[in-house]
Amino acid sequence: MFRVFANAWKTPDLKKKILFTIFVIILYRLGSSIPVPYIDGETLKASMEGATDGTILGYFNMLSGYAFQQGTLFALGVSPYITSSIVMQLLSIAIPALERMSKNGPEGQAKIQRITRWVTVALAVVTGYGYYITVKNSYPGLIPNGWFPALVIVVALTAGSSLVMWAGERIDEKGIGNGISMILFANIVSSAPRMFGVMIRLITDNASSQIFWVLLALLAMLLIITLTVFFSNSERRLNVQYAKRQVGRKMYGGMSTHLPIKVLMSGVMPIIFANAIVMMPATLAMLIPSWQKPIETWFSATSDYPFYVIVMFVLIVAFAYFYLSISFNTVEVANNLKKNGGTILGYRPGKPTSDYIKKVVNRITLMGAVFLSFMAIFPVLLAWTNQPALTNLVFGGTSIIIVVSVALETTRQLESEITMRHYKGFLD
Repeated sequence: MFRVFANAWKTPDLKKKILFTIFVIILYRLGSSIPVPYIDGETLKASMEGATDGTILGYFNMLSGYAFQQGTLFALGVSPYITSSIVMQLLSIAIPALERMSKNGPEGQAKIQRITRWVTVALAVVTGYGYYITVKNSYPGLIPNGWFPALVIVVALTAGSSLVMWAGERIDEKGIGNGISMILFANIVSSAPRMFGVMIRLITDNASSQIFWVLLALLAMLLIITLTVFFSNSERRLNVQYAKRQVGRKMYGGMSTHLPIKVLMSGVMPIIFANAIVMMPATLAMLIPSWQKPIETWFSATSDYPFYVIVMFVLIVAFAYFYLSISFNTVEVANNLKKNGGTILGYRPGKPTSDYIKKVVNRITLMGAVFLSFMAIFPVLLAWTNQPALTNLVFGGTSIIIVVSVALETTRQLESEITMRHYKGFLD
């Protein structure tokens, strides 16, 4: 992976893209330190420190790079944009007009993107108001009373969420990797020192009883990283034979190749989507304080009830198939093979080939979805031991999967960019 980045750095236009991405991420991290007016960030951080670990607010914290507990401009992070994207993708299937718009080429996609931006702003307003209510009710005295402080806080948080969306789109346009994923990657990486600091503090405070659990947590992290890399690079290869055909005086085809079907074709998106859905009740609880206790009881990762684990498992599997349905068209793949004279041995071109590819893709996707689900809930299962070191890992499993998947996907994109420029350094 490091050699790929080194080779990309030697290519002038790729170097500009990498520098632009780094520049946007640095600006984003600087924005995460800008305080929102009327919120005492230091006092809020001291009040929330450790109190939200393992809760849904702790997950908000992790996704925002701990800007959430500091009351800064980017406290809402990428959550409103991710939720908006999910809502629009679901509506594009349910509403015929949006479905036609999404299939209307670049112009239709541009319209869908504009609607997504407005939905993001609306969700940011709702989430920002929920943030204001939560801080005001949970930590009395931190925010002055009155409508004007409330308005300023909500507007500032909405503006911050809009800036995050804009930064992600700029990375998509002029940088490397998926913009929102890169920002999410930066947030999680920035929170890693804090997680390891907690583990070191546990060892120094009570070495005899905690060192075993800290080592177990580190071993779990290593296991998650290893399996994520293995499954991310795993694929099922379908043998494809191309018939010989003569065009003018030249003979084409007559070669054997393969059609790769990746186990994690949807990448880390099912986990991100599932977590966004699970966070929706917590967002409602911010607006309606009386709902906070039951929602924390049922939708908390550290709850004694298995409801959270079951919902996460089912949602990740469901979103894996949903993302597959909108990103991989087996009929189109089979038609392309047929047009180019390619056949999968043992299956006739057309519908039989499409049905076979669909059957293989469904089996492979199920395997990948079960893996993602298990890796996401594995740290939660460990946290049921009520050991502080393992409780600290509750959302660590999800964050590790996101970080590794984004790193691998960015590396693959760089490899393809290098290949397009006929740079053979990484193939040597």
